[in-house]
Amino acid sequence: MLLRGDAELRVHESSGEWFAQAQAFYLPWRNRLLTDAQRAHLREVDPDTLAQDALARLFGPIGGPRLSDWRRDPLGLWPDWWNERAGGLEFSDPAGSDLLRADGRDWAVLRYETTGSAFRLDGEPHLQNAIAAATAAVQAEVGTVRLLSVGVPLHAEAAAVRASFEIGTIGVGSLFAVLLFVWLAFGSLRPILLVGLSLVIGVAAAVSVTALVFGQVHVLTLVFGASLVGVAEDYGIHWFACRQGQRVARWSLLRALLPGLALALATSALAYLVLGVAAFSGLRQMALFSAVGLTAAFFTAVLWFPWLDHGALPTTAVSRRIGASLRAWPILRRGAGSFVAAIVVLGTVCFGLARLHLSDDLRSLANSSAALIEAQRKAGTLLRLPSPAQFFLVRGDDAEQVLQREEALTARLRDSAAAGHIAGWRAVSDWVPSRQRQDDNAALSDAAESIVLARVAQQLEEEAPRAEHGAQALTLQVWLDASASLPARALWQPNLGGKPASVVLIDGLSSRAGVDALAPLAAGLPGVEWIDRTAQMSSLLGHYRHVMTLLLLCGHALVFLVLLLRYGRHAWRASLPTVLASLLTVALLALLGQPLQLFNILALLVLLGMGIDYGIFLLEHHDDAASWLAVCLGAASTWLSFGLLALSSTPALRAFGLTLLFGIGLVWLMSPLFRRRAVESSPSSPDLESHAH
Repeated sequence: MLLRGDAELRVHESSGEWFAQAQAFYLPWRNRLLTDAQRAHLREVDPDTLAQDALARLFGPIGGPRLSDWRRDPLGLWPDWWNERAGGLEFSDPAGSDLLRADGRDWAVLRYETTGSAFRLDGEPHLQNAIAAATAAVQAEVGTVRLLSVGVPLHAEAAAVRASFEIGTIGVGSLFAVLLFVWLAFGSLRPILLVGLSLVIGVAAAVSVTALVFGQVHVLTLVFGASLVGVAEDYGIHWFACRQGQRVARWSLLRALLPGLALALATSALAYLVLGVAAFSGLRQMALFSAVGLTAAFFTAVLWFPWLDHGALPTTAVSRRIGASLRAWPILRRGAGSFVAAIVVLGTVCFGLARLHLSDDLRSLANSSAALIEAQRKAGTLLRLPSPAQFFLVRGDDAEQVLQREEALTARLRDSAAAGHIAGWRAVSDWVPSRQRQDDNAALSDAAESIVLARVAQQLEEEAPRAEHGAQALTLQVWLDASASLPARALWQPNLGGKPASVVLIDGLSSRAGVDALAPLAAGLPGVEWIDRTAQMSSLLGHYRHVMTLLLLCGHALVFLVLLLRYGRHAWRASLPTVLASLLTVALLALLGQPLQLFNILALLVLLGMGIDYGIFLLEHHDDAASWLAVCLGAASTWLSFGLLALSSTPALRAFGLTLLFGIGLVWLMSPLFRRRAVESSPSSPDLESHAH
């Protein structure tokens, strides 16, 4: 039925009809279906006791639940087999339904499906709104009810809603900060409009090219792309900072600025493109998005600004103070002060790195709300839901071999359940045992029933003939073709690598100790493999962290080579601030107890692309107040942008933002310390003053 309100959920039909059909399907093979406890009971208990129990079930005023007439099941084995299939849940309706009694309450299980895509991640809480509307309608009619909403789509939707909010906050906040700083520094609307134009064109080009190449733009790419605002405005801001208060011909100014701007673009784009080396589509999207966006913003500034920027640009009090503040920064020289500073920096780095610990655990990146996690945990306990991330994979040459190997595995799982590590398991062989197991069950059941019926007939002094059962074993294909296979059909894989296989799911696996106890159970069992998706993904994150670390080192080396071609022996002055800022950032994160993970390394790659620009601008235009103004404005807007990222509720984004929060501040602080002294000059670095007339 359709839920009321703006609901997009449809509830499945009750399982009562399925249960009746499944009983009818299995009944011909009833004697071939025994639990482990029943097999042990039939072997250990003497026939006289079995006969007395059978008579009690036949004539007793209060007997156990019956799913067939007494003659078909004189030993009363049928209900216990079904109860084990139900996972031990206490059904309130013996005919089978979606009602259960657990935790001292009556619960109704409603399975729903979405009418649209289950993962429509457009930033709107469609599923939550639908569930809330339906819950309100129920409460209006029947009063207070407790609702547990679970399912992967709910977690995905909640994450998308948070990410969408953060995209808006970060993007709008950083854009507002850039425009505010530009206004305070230049006191004119023209720089705001043109810098804003370069940002819009950069982001539009990045989105268009990324969508064209990959077919879609991932939401995390857009969040990562918020960093584009913190870099792309540097080109426009640098142009206006050098135009301010000078009567410089626009094309002459462009010729003076172009080498430094082009070098800044080359090093930044190179640092971003290093991400694309990894065989990971998400990182490649980020690399392409950033490189294209920066390139488009650069060409917008270079090709359009000289045409669109007319008229003088007055100097403001804010820009004068910022430009003059460069004189407050000392230049490091050989001496006691520099030696002490070097010791402090080296000591901080060493002490921090000594406390550094790595973390690639996928679970540390989970950011589902406490309410969703608690609902998932509670529903998993009530329904004994299996773990979707850890399971056993059983392979074989044919179906019979797979089922036999499953049974060998479940025998070990039974010991693990008895030890309390798991609550149970779900396997195909629970519903259709192997032919060998069925034959053994039939022999044991038929022998016991024959003896019991003979004793009952003797006591009643009348015949008690046995009911007819199927002469042949239940085959897997017959089971798969019937509706009775619905609860476990998805566990069977008819062609996995050319051979049949099955999946054994684990119930009640909620602790690390339980996972560690299950992993060795596959040892010595041919064709049985333990699969831990969480551990595999964590291992993959660790692999990418290692790869990204190597790429980060390569990025620093490549950027230094590019700087070496331009500045020669002074190249270290542009690269060293970023190197030191990266090391100090890692040390500070370690001192704060933050683990080093993949997203910290990604942030350090971005820091390389951003921070190197500051050194280039200060080295390109020696001791120039205008270049320092551009560096300060760019660093301030970028710092605020990633300050917002550090407040993100998404762990990956928070780690990313916190790294850049430290890194950008440090590279801004240290870049002026390594600028050249006044007596130094570089013939390859033209001075803006020479173009003033």
